[in-house]
Amino acid sequence: MNNKLHIALVQADLIWENPKENFEHFDSLLKEIDPKTDIIILPEVFSTGFTMKLENLEKPLGKTSFQWLQNKAKSLDKILVGSVLFTEENRQYNRMFWVAPTGDFSYYDKRHLFQMGNEHKTITAGNRRVVVPFKDAHFMLQICYDLRFPVWSRNSYDKKKNTHNYDVLVYIANWPEVRKKAYLSLLKARAIENQAYVVWVNRVGKDKRGVNHSGDSQVIDPLGDTVAQMPENKEGILYATIDLQELKTIRNSFKVGLDWDDFKV
Repeated sequence: MNNKLHIALVQADLIWENPKENFEHFDSLLKEIDPKTDIIILPEVFSTGFTMKLENLEKPLGKTSFQWLQNKAKSLDKILVGSVLFTEENRQYNRMFWVAPTGDFSYYDKRHLFQMGNEHKTITAGNRRVVVPFKDAHFMLQICYDLRFPVWSRNSYDKKKNTHNYDVLVYIANWPEVRKKAYLSLLKARAIENQAYVVWVNRVGKDKRGVNHSGDSQVIDPLGDTVAQMPENKEGILYATIDLQELKTIRNSFKVGLDWDDFKV
């Protein structure tokens, strides 16, 4: 059993509506990635920032960003995770890709669109939850505003097999600093209520609308304790370890899953 997984959280400023410059920026940040890293996680819409002016972006939407993810995953020989604005069958999605070095991938389309930012006017909501297996763990993929909706992220427990639906809940975001109190509280809640690690990767910097983001990228364990956290308003890479043996110990010592509600999402 692979008891420990090594992840890298990339907290970065994003260049507005400029994939080429963002690719170059992340190329630079990832140039000296720790070789023992298993998974690299980038912020939400890492290649464009949170723009809803899709007419300003290259077409077909998201093609070069997805290709960059595939090429970078291959060259680094790591799993690469990040979301892009993406077109499929004449619909636009905020699509989170999980890309393997082989080029194989899974994806999750953001379910909860931020209507106060008009995301719902240009983006189509996803309709499926996505859990990705990797080595001896399972990762649930979520994006930013999804954090406010606990039913969508709820874990489940199979009493006969003594297994959980997922072990790590991954959130990538462009969440403004003005509402950081909300995510700092909700992240701990999600970890505790689901008995899972929670990973949060948020951007930093002020976007073209004048909105500031403090980042606060971090990893929280199933007890709600912070394992690692980036300094606010700082670019860089945060390394953290997911300890699956510790997760197993916590779950076996307090089997709250036995009493979870058995409804389906």
